[in-house]
Amino acid sequence: MQREILDTKRKALKINLNSKIYGTFAEIGAGQEVARNFFTAGAASGTVAKTMSAYDMTFSDAIYGAEESGRYVSQSRLQKMLAHEYSLLNERLVGEKYQDRTFFAFANTVTTLNYNKSNDPHGWIGIKFQTEPDSEPSEIHFHVRLLDTDAHIQNNVLGIIGVNLVYAAFYHYQDPKTMIESLADNLTVGSVEIDLVNVSGPAFKNCNNILLNLYLIVKDFSSAAIFDENGNSCQAKDLLYKKDIMILRTKYGQKSNPNFSMLNKAVEEFVRKEKVESGNLSVLIEVLLSNVLTADDDDLENVDLEAVAQRAGDLCKTGNLVIVSNFARHNKLAKYLERSKPKSVGISTNINNLKFVFNSNNFGDNYSNQLLSYVSDTFSKNVKLFAYPFLDKKTGEVITTKNMPVTEDAKPLFDFLIVNGYITDIQDYKEEDVKTV
Repeated sequence: MQREILDTKRKALKINLNSKIYGTFAEIGAGQEVARNFFTAGAASGTVAKTMSAYDMTFSDAIYGAEESGRYVSQSRLQKMLAHEYSLLNERLVGEKYQDRTFFAFANTVTTLNYNKSNDPHGWIGIKFQTEPDSEPSEIHFHVRLLDTDAHIQNNVLGIIGVNLVYAAFYHYQDPKTMIESLADNLTVGSVEIDLVNVSGPAFKNCNNILLNLYLIVKDFSSAAIFDENGNSCQAKDLLYKKDIMILRTKYGQKSNPNFSMLNKAVEEFVRKEKVESGNLSVLIEVLLSNVLTADDDDLENVDLEAVAQRAGDLCKTGNLVIVSNFARHNKLAKYLERSKPKSVGISTNINNLKFVFNSNNFGDNYSNQLLSYVSDTFSKNVKLFAYPFLDKKTGEVITTKNMPVTEDAKPLFDFLIVNGYITDIQDYKEEDVKTV
């Protein structure tokens, strides 16, 4: 049965009329847009215990403590806000009047588009809430990128997504997929990107955070999710900023673990070529949700996300960072990484993928423009490809860049990339490392 989607005002009013839901709104950076929706819906006195906006950093530090990183639009700041405001609810709202209430603390810390339109509008949004009176709290928090080109519209988007979160926490927490999907209710396509979500607490004791983040990709809220060695979802910039990054691309349907012998050879080549300093290397294994390089968009709804989540978790246990994406081609991966401003990027890939790209027979009439776009997006920000060979089972020949078939219309550009070191063969591999494809 199709889910009924209430408009923002009806969601806020339904919460306001629920006598059990009561809490605080603390918002920094874009006004009190979420609280405003609850006030304008009517009957807000039934829901709102307090609203506040510690906009000045001195006030904010006095209330929540200083941030060692100096970043106020951060996960750390959001969680301090949630913890502080929730503790005040339990400290101050006691007695018979509140014994049947389920408390919540909503918080966001956001930067919207500045006057010069020179910043990257984004924010952290979260809620700490009870599902039953006197129960231990649960928490949902996520990171958003605001994509509209007008600050006023971004403020409205923030207000809508905040109402969606409060509503989802109380009415959809038992169905995590619906909970995630409902965060985009009443928002126009392309207005926001949700690239990270985490849940915790008794309401989500059987919930897999890796799986939730993969669901963001399937629902087109984001293009990728990145996880640390412990399987925690992270913001890419926190892990990759100014790092030398080496990525191994794998397919979600791949049964075996990556060929670490070949990966190590690629890492050695990358470290030597880019003169990577000790301690600055980050190795990522990418699990590609798209198995078909001939298509820009696969039917991701048919992907077994639980199997992908299990694979991602297993790869995290190898001690590497893991990224799950739907980037069918290298240029899309490169553009995604560019936002994190890494120092350099190496991508280890099967040369069979390059064989596909540099063959005009695999594309339509607009091949030249597509190839130029691919090369520009991939290599313009200090990205290098490290190609590992494959064994052609028909001919028994090992294929490298030296004998890879390239159509005439692509050959000048391919030769340029080879001569200038943008594409490099992985050297000194063992015979058993050459895969039969």
